[in-house]
Amino acid sequence: MSDSPRYMISVAAELVGMHPQTLRLYETRGLVRPGRTPGNTRLYSDADLERLRTISRLTGELGLNLAGVERVLELEDEVAWLRARLARLERELDRRVQAVHRQYRRDLVLYEPAKLPARIERT
Repeated sequence: MSDSPRYMISVAAELVGMHPQTLRLYETRGLVRPGRTPGNTRLYSDADLERLRTISRLTGELGLNLAGVERVLELEDEVAWLRARLARLERELDRRVQAVHRQYRRDLVLYEPAKLPARIERT
């Protein structure tokens, strides 16, 4: 899913089945943050459209009000952030474990049992 802004508000509204004024309201509430052109025209990304569809499902199918939608989206954003952090930590842990394995392989000396002297004959 692309975060590149590409759709003007009228196109974005049509793609998600909402009125452009609804998109403006959602932006005012901080539920969506479209990009802006140098001329201050709103541009929505594919990720913005998916977020708008999520808002539509939450309000339409689940009957949440915008305060509830805001909380759900905050929690979803936090979960996404935590998942990304967990993935980074797992990669770091794996990197460190591999480094330890490489180090102990370098330090490893194979054990060879001591050779007993040949049998000493008594005279």
